[in-house]
Amino acid sequence: MKRLLFTFAFILLLCSTAQARTITDDSGRTITFDKPFTRIISLYGAHTENLFSLGLDEQIIGVSTGEDYPAAALAKPAFNARDGVEKFLAAKPDLILIRPMHMRAYAGLWAALARHGVTVVSLQPDSIEAMFGYWRTLGALTGRQMKAEYMVEDFRDGVRRAEDRLSTIPVEERPGVFFESIHSKTATFSPGSMPLFVLEKAGGINVAADARPRHGTNIADYGLERLLGKGDKVDVYLAQRGTMNDVSVSDIVNSPPASRLKAVLTRNVFLVDEHLVSRPTLRLLEGIDTVYQLLHP
Repeated sequence: MKRLLFTFAFILLLCSTAQARTITDDSGRTITFDKPFTRIISLYGAHTENLFSLGLDEQIIGVSTGEDYPAAALAKPAFNARDGVEKFLAAKPDLILIRPMHMRAYAGLWAALARHGVTVVSLQPDSIEAMFGYWRTLGALTGRQMKAEYMVEDFRDGVRRAEDRLSTIPVEERPGVFFESIHSKTATFSPGSMPLFVLEKAGGINVAADARPRHGTNIADYGLERLLGKGDKVDVYLAQRGTMNDVSVSDIVNSPPASRLKAVLTRNVFLVDEHLVSRPTLRLLEGIDTVYQLLHP
């Protein structure tokens, strides 16, 4: 009943709004469009995953190289920002979704595509609230506004369930955790970042809460000296593993200073798929469940 009422109210809202829509992307560009885009190339795995969550399998005509989720993405033609204008134009896209880093690195390519009538939108949220806005932007671009609202609603419901689960575990009984982002730099995550949101909702206490962002990213340099200074408070050493951080448990436990970390001595060193904790998708809920099981076996 709740969802039916929500759907009816949302339909009334859509009917009362003008057809033309304007969004501002994460590179500060204003994009105006008067109908949903239907031939989309996604050059970021999170964009691809969210487009599938919005039910846009048929509208996705290309994805980035190295896609691995969902399985249906593997059947799509692969594109790379280094492919050049001709390959993109041959696919006849009306929308290309990228990240701000792509916008900066390949500005000439996007300008050339724009001259041929292809809309390029740069998106990458850096917090949970920004993620909701990002989903809504994808919904607006594709005519799936209601589905985007369902995604927000489903995520919030999942977080509420995680919070209810945690209510039985007193704060003083929750483990202290160092959450590694980049092993070679002894780096962790910035306050307010998605991985630390996952850690909080999974019932971990961030021992590196004094970390500060690096260059406006969700990565925060911490340093070996500061980490070792809190070695007795690190009940669990958690590391994201993936393209950003190709690390193993062996790499962590066999490093020279590891013996000064409580988590190493108690064999509480774990890896978690970076896609479950760092990507702005519904699978962050899976990340919360995964980390919860590691922290509270």
